[in-house]
Amino acid sequence: MSVDKANPVLHVKSLTKCYGRSRIPAVTDLDFTVDKGEIFGFLGPNGAGKTTTISIMATLMKPTRGSVSICGVDIVKNPLRARKLISLVPQEIALYQELTGRENLHYFGTMYGLKGAALERKIAMALEFFDLGGVADHPVAHCSGGIKRRFNIACGILHDPVLVFLDEPTVGMDIHARNALLDQIQNLSARGSTILYTTHYMEEAEKICSRVLIMDKGVHLASGPPSELIEQSESCRNLGDLFLNLTGKHLAN
Repeated sequence: MSVDKANPVLHVKSLTKCYGRSRIPAVTDLDFTVDKGEIFGFLGPNGAGKTTTISIMATLMKPTRGSVSICGVDIVKNPLRARKLISLVPQEIALYQELTGRENLHYFGTMYGLKGAALERKIAMALEFFDLGGVADHPVAHCSGGIKRRFNIACGILHDPVLVFLDEPTVGMDIHARNALLDQIQNLSARGSTILYTTHYMEEAEKICSRVLIMDKGVHLASGPPSELIEQSESCRNLGDLFLNLTGKHLAN
């Protein structure tokens, strides 16, 4: 499907989700857009409603009311079309540990419907992009945490999704591996992928996100470019200070 560059890749409008008989919505009237090629930080403490919102956007759950469209595709009316446009890369390593990295890429590529020369070409491109060629034929179980996380993302983007949900992709990584992966995520964005990025590391979001949205208790608190949000609050030196001011909570790693 072609993507209309003049319109947002992701459009969330009045999104609300209530569970069972609870009178308190998990998400309340959430509105935001994400543009093509953007790294959009989706931030909030535990229990803020992020997981619920992402589950809805990824077509894993239906909203109580409101709408979500991806490249103009309504995810409730056309979930199968929407799923072809997205990838959800979870915080947990979603790889087969006994298989090599290359075998994992081949397996997930096949699941996306890739095959033959096209699949091999995509695997070669992913290995080169994430600098994984030297470890491609090692069992994943023998790889470092940073290598596993790079393979995790590589498997998620083989089918060239328009929108990638990255959930805590650098958790547990050392500083050098984190910085290398952040560079690769920025390169992925520069290549045209749109990324919705969740993290508990505020310095990461401040560094790589063009805009962020901070929510708590299912409600939108603030959104915009990190530098502008920090400027607008006289007492905040960085995004971590702003987050604490808005939510009253430190993000737990």
